[in-house]
Amino acid sequence: MMNRFEGTGSGEARIRYLDADFQVLSPGTHVRCAVTDTMIPLDELKYWSVARQEPYANAAASLKRELEFNPDLIR
Repeated sequence: MMNRFEGTGSGEARIRYLDADFQVLSPGTHVRCAVTDTMIPLDELKYWSVARQEPYANAAASLKRELEFNPDLIR
């Protein structure tokens, strides 16, 4: 298992998203937002879902996805 910034991969990383951190499974420089498809450099990755194992570019994208999966949250 690699730590967050180990490796010299230049493409998309493969990540395991944990509660307060993430583990790099395959090296890379970025991941793609599951909502917007925006490229997110690993050193800027701040939002993800542990349950869905997917990253988000920002809080708005995270909220959008949460509401897609849980529409009852809108009242």
